Amino acid sequence: MTGNEAVAAGVKLSNVKVIAAYPITPQTTIVEKLAEMVANGELNSKFIEVESEHSAMSAVTASEMTGVRSFTASSSHGLLYMHEALHWAAGMRLPLVMTVVNRAIGPPWSIWGEHTDSFNQKDTGWLQMYCETNQEAMDSILLGYKIAENNKLLLPVMNMLDAFTLSHTSEPVEVRSHSTAADYLGELELESKMDFNNPAGYGSIVPPDGPFMEMKKDMRDSMYNATNAIKKEITTFNDLFNAELPGLTENFMMEDADYALITLGAISSTAKYTIRKLRERGQKVGLIRLYFYRPFPGEEIVKAVKGLKGLGVVERNLSFGQRGPTFEDVATAIYGRVDVPMRNYVVGLGGRDVRVKDYELMFENLVEGNNEIEWVNVGAK
Repeated sequence: MTGNEAVAAGVKLSNVKVIAAYPITPQTTIVEKLAEMVANGELNSKFIEVESEHSAMSAVTASEMTGVRSFTASSSHGLLYMHEALHWAAGMRLPLVMTVVNRAIGPPWSIWGEHTDSFNQKDTGWLQMYCETNQEAMDSILLGYKIAENNKLLLPVMNMLDAFTLSHTSEPVEVRSHSTAADYLGELELESKMDFNNPAGYGSIVPPDGPFMEMKKDMRDSMYNATNAIKKEITTFNDLFNAELPGLTENFMMEDADYALITLGAISSTAKYTIRKLRERGQKVGLIRLYFYRPFPGEEIVKAVKGLKGLGVVERNLSFGQRGPTFEDVATAIYGRVDVPMRNYVVGLGGRDVRVKDYELMFENLVEGNNEIEWVNVGAK
């Protein structure tokens, strides 16, 4: 099945009761498939057609506040339009799950893949998971609800898949047992939710000496203290479903690597292919794939990069800061703990292919080992 079909299958397995939908390429076929499931009785859910992405997020925020498991999906400019409502969903501590099919931000206009849309949301309080395969796209829905609904966390989850590379491309996917999934997730039980018999205010204004800062600190602490719970939950998921989800990160051929790259998403598969080729030539190279980007897996990265002679951080997003956001997060995580030369690579913007020869170039370039930022496969067009 395609990545978008896999996501819809994951939503069905999760017994989601409210779906808010607004179409945007290349996400549209997710909500189309869910609409079909609702219409033919496969999925017992309320399907709400809204007039905008902002309304889609507002609708599922409201339904989650009543204690009903809810879902929506978006992409690109639609996700940007949601931005304000994303802060509200996280700030209200609602365990929503949303799929983002990563697509470039204009101008110029593009419908193809890159990660800028979801990286623009990395500080909204949502957990973020970047999928490499369609199997992960489905499994991340189930896992996402289980993690988000943990009463010690209660934060929403985005699972990301690359436009067209995953969303519209078919791969073998093992559909999990519906009965096992139902037992795994159970029913959503929020300790605090809207109740007509006990009316209360939600999201009320707070003066500067009120608990505003304390609530924000609790959100941040809940996310970053949840790493052990997330790792434990992934282990439980893999055992229960005979699955192969990585941990917060995936280390590929890192045991004796001298040089390594850090990647996210579907471009990791091409990186792995390249590494196998380079290993056959005797080069000790490896890969660290980030499955979770929020919470940021700093401790896993510190352990993985010890002993490296060079580390390259690959960004499929655009930041107008000093360097890319992944590079800066990695540098912050290892600062004062591991001394390894780092380089930053920007790749694949606007859906441009990230090729084997591009990764070969990055590994060659790593030997120089300074902190410059490199734009890969860029020239006069």
